[in-house]
Amino acid sequence: MATKPNPKPDFERIRWFRETAPYVHAHRGRTFVVLMGGEQVQDAGFTALVHDLALLAGLGVRLVLVHGARPQIDAQLKRAGRKTERAQGLRVTDSAAMESVIEAVGRVRIEIEAQFSAGLANSPMAGAHLRISSGNFITARPLGVRDGVDFQHTGEVRRVDHAAIETLLAQQHIVLLSPLGFSPTGEAYNLRAEEVATAAAIALGADKLVQLIDGRGLLDGRKRLIRELRPDAAEEWLNKRTVSEDIQWQVQSAIDACRAGVARAHLVDAHTDGGLLLELFTRDGTGTLITAERYETLRAATIDDIGGILELIQPLEQSGVLVSRPREQLEQDLPHFTVMERDGTIIACAARIPLGKHKAELAAFVVHPDYQNAGRGEALLQHIERAAIQAGEQELYLLTTRTSDWFREHGFLPATRDALPAPRRALYNHQRNSKVLCKTLPLT
Repeated sequence: MATKPNPKPDFERIRWFRETAPYVHAHRGRTFVVLMGGEQVQDAGFTALVHDLALLAGLGVRLVLVHGARPQIDAQLKRAGRKTERAQGLRVTDSAAMESVIEAVGRVRIEIEAQFSAGLANSPMAGAHLRISSGNFITARPLGVRDGVDFQHTGEVRRVDHAAIETLLAQQHIVLLSPLGFSPTGEAYNLRAEEVATAAAIALGADKLVQLIDGRGLLDGRKRLIRELRPDAAEEWLNKRTVSEDIQWQVQSAIDACRAGVARAHLVDAHTDGGLLLELFTRDGTGTLITAERYETLRAATIDDIGGILELIQPLEQSGVLVSRPREQLEQDLPHFTVMERDGTIIACAARIPLGKHKAELAAFVVHPDYQNAGRGEALLQHIERAAIQAGEQELYLLTTRTSDWFREHGFLPATRDALPAPRRALYNHQRNSKVLCKTLPLT
């Protein structure tokens, strides 16, 4: 009886699934505050977004969702024949307009809860059994009169009931916050969703504030995506560019959150299908990260980096670009290694091995192919050279078979084998016929 051959495995999916594993472990049990505007709720891709959020919850992420409702409020005001003014980037909400705000926000909240309650077979929500909870978690106060403008029922966040939210998160509920707040006297206030999300993230000590925005992220002067910024740099970016009010609020919210202790704030394109998952489960993400943490660092290698260094250099050893270095030799040389780490992954490494008499060798200089041509090689080389100068070394040697041009562009000059210190010259592999280069370092 003939048997069917096994189908060819989908190695691309397998590889991607394996690469996400570190992020699954890292995100489990963490608190993420996710802001989605009213525009996203009425977008055709909203169902897919709900599926992605449900997946996060299923992977153990503690989710707090904050929704906006501006287009829905505008539509409700139009239906009611009411008009509102805007001042200082905010809606002036009188008592009549507040009725429309409450009705529109209520409809959006119900729509979101309905989406999370769906559990159709053969859909990503099948078997999810998600519990989503909303309530009066936000205490607000009126903005009052500012620059002569009475904002009436437009308010600002006074306090977040983080204890009540934490209780629900501990019970594996998704918590939904609306852009409404209530005063101790029972007055309702129209709030800015960005402020609610930022205040919630700060009060909860959230690990991430994720804002879904209209656009790829922050762009530089050549329209290229800026993948990472420190808060000060993000503020400088904001001051130098003319952007929409929405982007102003969103970037400022991210800055404020980071400065108040939130580890990372992400700005993710709301229109990219799966953009939220790509941002959270891939090393480089898909949007802009604002963080006070050092996301990419140069540091001395530790024993825990052995696996990452091996993974980086072994493909080049197999192709003959680098001399094969057994694990035992790597462990012996480890005190001389510097690594560049990006979000927990080693993406570059180099060793500076002393040769005596104020000389050293630059070895195992590798930058991951995905991160070349972006200045990381230059940064790693400069770091090595500074360390060599501080150690009193005056000549830095390297042996290479294929990258001599790059090093010559960075100040290395051809040298003879005889120029190598005797112990290193004795180890020279004549079969490889490596070119010897040397760079003279300045005296301190």
